[in-house]
Amino acid sequence: MQLNDKVSLITGAAGGIGLGIARRFIAAGSKVAIADINMDAARQVVAELGEDRAMAVAMDVTDEDAVNAGVQAVVDRWGRVDVLVSNAGVQIVHPIEDFPFAAWKKMLAIHLDGAFLTTKAVLPHMYAQGSGSVLLMGSVHSKLASPLKSAYVTAKHGLMGLARVIAKEGGPKGVRANVICPGFVRTPLVDKQIPEQAKTLGISEEEVVNNIMLGGTVTKEFTTIEDVAEVALTFAAFPTNALTGQSLIVSHGWHME
Repeated sequence: MQLNDKVSLITGAAGGIGLGIARRFIAAGSKVAIADINMDAARQVVAELGEDRAMAVAMDVTDEDAVNAGVQAVVDRWGRVDVLVSNAGVQIVHPIEDFPFAAWKKMLAIHLDGAFLTTKAVLPHMYAQGSGSVLLMGSVHSKLASPLKSAYVTAKHGLMGLARVIAKEGGPKGVRANVICPGFVRTPLVDKQIPEQAKTLGISEEEVVNNIMLGGTVTKEFTTIEDVAEVALTFAAFPTNALTGQSLIVSHGWHME
């Protein structure tokens, strides 16, 4: 699978899964726009990847003007956008009865509004060139639920519906859409959840890891950033639109369907 001379825009790409995908796409021949709200971190990534193949783009994915300006900056430099990876995300956990409404709205804005706004911004360019791949970063929680994650589960379920509509509308114009559904990936986002869940559930951090995060896997292993990046590359570089509208779970068997 190769992305030779393709242009990819990845949100939340200054760290974690987004950075892993950026590195993999660069290795596969793509130019990559590192879109992130943290421009200092984004510039550091560009310095690592090389300014000839990467660019830093300031982007708050909940701000339509910022999204539109970021996409336009990519088009101004490289003339096109072939792949969107809507990856920016956060995690906030509370029981439903204690979930602050402001936190609920923040979660949905970053995950759902962010995916919608970035998709809306890139589609005209993809339609004009007659091709494109939209990848939305879902989760195993796009398929099932866990306690304390009402906003996250709601948002990740919503991405499934959005991707299917993108596939329906974009198919006749050469644009496909897919959802990547990782299990627990050992990133700072997941590390932050361990003590939070231990406190909320009244169990040890070791029990959170072994029983909640890895208890359902077949190997007792975390999914890796590299695992997710390989799936992203497969979807982005797949030679036809045969897989459009589909999702793929990457979870060491944590969830199967």
